[in-house]
Amino acid sequence: MSRSNDDVDVIVVGGGNAGHSAAHAAARRRRRVLLLERGVEDSAGGNSYYTAGAFRFAHGGLGDLEQLIEPDDRNAFAEVPAYTREMFFTDMDKVTSGRNNPGLTAVLVDDSREALSWLHEVGIRFRLMYERQAYQNNDGSFTFWGGIHVGSVDGGRGLMEQHARTSKEEGVAVRYGATAYSLVTEDDIVVGVRFTDQDGSDREICAESVVLAAGGFEADAEKRRRYLGEEWVNAKVRGTPLNTGKMLDAALGIGAAPHGDWTSCHSVAWDAGYPDNESNREFTNQLTRSGYPLGIIVNTAGQRFVDEGEDFRNFTYAKFGAEILRQPGGIAFHIFDSVTRPMLRSEEYDMPGATEYVADTIEDLAGHMSVDPNALAQTVAAFNAGIDISTSFNPSVKDHRASRVRPLKSNWAVAIDQPPFHAFPVTCGITFTFGGLAADSHGRVLDHDRNPIAGLYACGEMLGGLFIGNYPSGTGLTSGTVFGRRCGNLA
Repeated sequence: MSRSNDDVDVIVVGGGNAGHSAAHAAARRRRRVLLLERGVEDSAGGNSYYTAGAFRFAHGGLGDLEQLIEPDDRNAFAEVPAYTREMFFTDMDKVTSGRNNPGLTAVLVDDSREALSWLHEVGIRFRLMYERQAYQNNDGSFTFWGGIHVGSVDGGRGLMEQHARTSKEEGVAVRYGATAYSLVTEDDIVVGVRFTDQDGSDREICAESVVLAAGGFEADAEKRRRYLGEEWVNAKVRGTPLNTGKMLDAALGIGAAPHGDWTSCHSVAWDAGYPDNESNREFTNQLTRSGYPLGIIVNTAGQRFVDEGEDFRNFTYAKFGAEILRQPGGIAFHIFDSVTRPMLRSEEYDMPGATEYVADTIEDLAGHMSVDPNALAQTVAAFNAGIDISTSFNPSVKDHRASRVRPLKSNWAVAIDQPPFHAFPVTCGITFTFGGLAADSHGRVLDHDRNPIAGLYACGEMLGGLFIGNYPSGTGLTSGTVFGRRCGNLA
């Protein structure tokens, strides 16, 4: 193994949003930064590349966002409510059932708005997410909902292109195709990283600090089986195939403490029939199927099994993948009629090759789905009969238009009775794992006695304790920026 004599102050392991945020912060302190990215240039960017680029952060409404977002003629007709610090805290507490780390959550929430301004200053461009987070009203205005309103221009692909360009301008050295696998320590201090270079040679590079931003273990089927459960070997990997938990193992191996929930993860409804439905860099997150609040979800027995209207999609989509995986064969179907089908997000449901069944009767639709026609017809009939028609449908708010069947649909219940009928087969797509490393509010990795391990930091999906069991959309990129920046400011 060769030891490099490169002059490096900070090594960042992982080239997603969190890693580049750490690199920017360190480089702006005139630190000499080396970023090790496991992917080669055309497969770099980690999970961040596969996202829609959405950021959840506290803000005061449209007026507070005007200096952050790109000009758009629609902005003059946009209704963007404030998303306060208290709302953000409440949402984090709600989705995790109060099990999230309060100290880390406070930092995430309190730093979120400033972190977006910092990213904008760094060179990341943002826009209002009309196609994902707003419905157009009859008067032509747009109402935003769900507490998440802003995303990077050109989604995750654009985000990572902008990050890479900025890192290059800042003088960050990026080494692609570098698979880090262990940490170098001297007297209990982390002083470097060992990795396999793109040419297959083993190398060792030393530095004053190492920032771990290499993601979770979701792309390793055996680790999924061990920590999440037997059925998780069948989950489809939505994002990068390179997040196999190597650096989690490396950190645990030198005494870092695990933290957070290693038994849960972010997982979504995912196109079950698309032939290339794992780690697809062309369609990235477009294979997600998240329109279920406007319809119903049934399993292969033709039975509903979740409350599709429990909350806005932003607060349920990351846990419903696990619910689908628990169904027979790990398969379910989203069902809509001709009234709700046009309301679905085009980028998802109209993408080229999207798996869709269409029929003029529910019974014929069931035939396409290989589901018992009588069972599906009974499920749809009971759902339609249970709708409280005294309440008006409004997709921009929790309208309490319920269908009082079992399971209850709490909001947005619209009768499925206008042909043609549409079904989309879905399975479980895993995004990232929630278990990670213990760290303080500055990302300093802690040992089992909760003392910082000198020279070692963690951010992004390697930071445990923020998300447990569920996840509010857009928080991962914000967390990566907040804690990546904090790591880079100290490293």
